[in-house]
Amino acid sequence: MKEILTRALTIANNILSHDEILIVTHIDADGICSGSIAYESLERIGKTPKIMFVKQLDEITIEKIKNENMFVWFTDLGSGCIEKLTGLDFVISDHHTPSCKHTLQLNPIEFGYDGTIALSGSGATYLVASFIKDKKRSLFDFERSNLDLAQLAVVGSIGDMQDQKYGKLVGVNRVILNEAVSKGFIMIQKDLRFFGKQTRPIAKMLEFNTTPIIPGISCSESGSLEFVTSLNIDPWVRWIDLDATSKRKIVSALVRRCMEANLDYEIILKLVGECYILTNQPEGTERRDAAEYSTLLNATARHGKPLLGLRVCLGDEEAFKKARNLLRVHRKQLSQGIRLVDEIGIEELENLQYFNASNEISDTIVGIIAGLVLYKFNVNKPIIAFAETDGGIKVSARANYELVEIGLNLAEAMKIAARLVGGIGGGHSVAAGAKIPEGTEGKFLEILDGIIGEQLKR
Repeated sequence: MKEILTRALTIANNILSHDEILIVTHIDADGICSGSIAYESLERIGKTPKIMFVKQLDEITIEKIKNENMFVWFTDLGSGCIEKLTGLDFVISDHHTPSCKHTLQLNPIEFGYDGTIALSGSGATYLVASFIKDKKRSLFDFERSNLDLAQLAVVGSIGDMQDQKYGKLVGVNRVILNEAVSKGFIMIQKDLRFFGKQTRPIAKMLEFNTTPIIPGISCSESGSLEFVTSLNIDPWVRWIDLDATSKRKIVSALVRRCMEANLDYEIILKLVGECYILTNQPEGTERRDAAEYSTLLNATARHGKPLLGLRVCLGDEEAFKKARNLLRVHRKQLSQGIRLVDEIGIEELENLQYFNASNEISDTIVGIIAGLVLYKFNVNKPIIAFAETDGGIKVSARANYELVEIGLNLAEAMKIAARLVGGIGGGHSVAAGAKIPEGTEGKFLEILDGIIGEQLKR
C-alpha cells in the first residue's frame, strides 16, 4: 500500500506544478465519480480545471485533447493506450489493463492488484486527490486531505461492480471504504443487495431487479405484486420502512424461488451482503445508498448527460432532480432491452454466446443489458452484444468470475480480435468492450471464439 501512496503523491505533486488542467474521464458511474473527485480536489485549492467526458480514447478524441494545449489528468481511462498519448503532458489514475508501465500512472495492476475488484478508477483518483493540497510535498510527507471524497470513490467502485465477486469491497477498495467508515461518512449494513431499497415500493424494487433475474418476479409487475402479497406484506411500502421480521420473510422466499429456478448457488448467496450507506445524505433518496447513487450517475452518463452527473456529485440539488427523471427513463429502457433479447434470442458458438441488437438497443446501454441477461442463458460461456454506433459497431462482452478463474481474459481477447478486424478494444478480464467496422461482426466473432477457446484451454 505504501508503494501505491508514494506513486499517488508523486502524481499529485506533478498535477500541482500546472495551472491549466484538463480532466479527461470515462462516461460511466466510475468515470463520473473519478472526474468529480479530481475536479473537486482542484477547485478546493483555487484551480479551475476543465473537464471532458469521453467514451474511448480513439485517434479523433486524442487529437481533440491535444488541441486543448493543456496538462491532462486522465481518470478511469488512459492506461490502455499510453503509447498513443505522445505529445501530451499527462498523468493517469486508472484501473484498466495498461498497455505499458508509466511513472506517472496510478494503476493497481502495476502493483500486483486485480483492477476488476481491488481498485476502481475513482478509487485510484481518490488516492491521488488525497494528496492535492495548495503546495507540493516531499515524498516523505504522507499527510493527506480530501478524505470526504472517499464517499465518491466507494460509489464509483460499486458502479463498476467491484463488489460483485465477493458481495463486498476488497483490496485497496476496502482500505478506502474503511477510511470513509472511520470518518463517519459511510456505514456498512448487511442487507438485501437490490437496487431501490431507499426509494421504491417493494413490488417495484423486485420487478426492476435484474441482478440476478428471478423467474416470475424480475421484469414482471404482476409477478412481483403476487409474490409480496402472498407473504401478507404491503407491496407498496419501501424496503427501508419494513421491520426486520418482514425483511427476513421476503429474503427467505426469494432464496426459495431462486433454488426452485435452479439458479447458481453462488448467485443465491450474494442476494444478501454488504450495502454502503452515505450517512450525510437524506434517507429515502438515491444518494443515501451507494448502489442507487451509482445507478443514478450511470443513467446520466448513458443518456449523454455526464455533466449533470458531475453536478450531482458536487451537491447541485437542481441537477439531482433532473438526474432522477433520467433514471426513470434509464430503468425503463433496460427493461425493454431485456425483453428484446428474450425476443431475438441468443446464438451460441463453441466458446461464446452472442446477440445483435442492431439499432434496437442504444450502444450506451447494450453492455449493461448483456450483463443483466448473462445469467438467463449459458453461464458457462461469455456473452457478446452488438449495437450500432457512430462510425461502426459497438461490442460489449460480459462473463462471470468462474470463467476468469479458469483462464478467461475478455480484455485481452477483445483487444486482439478488434485489432484484427480494424477496430479497437480493451477493458477488464470479466467485462470488456470494442468498436469495430460495420460488416466485420462475423469475422470478429470467429476470431474471438478461437481466442477465448485457447484461453480456457490454458
